[in-house]
Amino acid sequence: MDHLSLPSFSPNGHLQAVVEIPAGTNTKFEYDKKLHQFIPDNRSGQVRKIDFMPYPVNYGFVPSTCMDKERGGDGDPLDVLLLAENIPTGSVVEIIPIGLLQLKDLGELDHKILAIPVDTDKRIVKSTNWTEFQQNYSAIRHILELFFLYYDGLGTMTLMGWADEIAAMHEVEKWKLTKK
Repeated sequence: MDHLSLPSFSPNGHLQAVVEIPAGTNTKFEYDKKLHQFIPDNRSGQVRKIDFMPYPVNYGFVPSTCMDKERGGDGDPLDVLLLAENIPTGSVVEIIPIGLLQLKDLGELDHKILAIPVDTDKRIVKSTNWTEFQQNYSAIRHILELFFLYYDGLGTMTLMGWADEIAAMHEVEKWKLTKK
């Protein structure tokens, strides 16, 4: 199965995310589009282990999206930060976007959808939109900011801000691949 070309939306009409890196993991996994497998990222010939704290959320992407470089993106699918207990690599999860973390990675847009699972049994927070999240879990926002500003070394990421669930869905539409 090619996880990249799965539809962005499930048959139920929910946005989908593919999990690459489970919460609590230090090994950075990436989906290899040629092998159609999840493999550890390599840097300088070594498996890339984040020399910081583990990922505080499940990290993945929205299938059938690409933040293309011609429009300022990083050339990868649109990232997802999934607030849920540890979900295995390769899982496809129906999600509800509740916010948008706006970052630049060495000058390229590297925005990330903040989401919760549609399945209420998998949720770890009760908020279902940006306003509720801000009111009830603002500390999580700060944790995520600090993680992404420091996990790959200070100075590689620039925080541009946060936006709500409406902006998150606009971001999905902006980078969604059209079927030819």
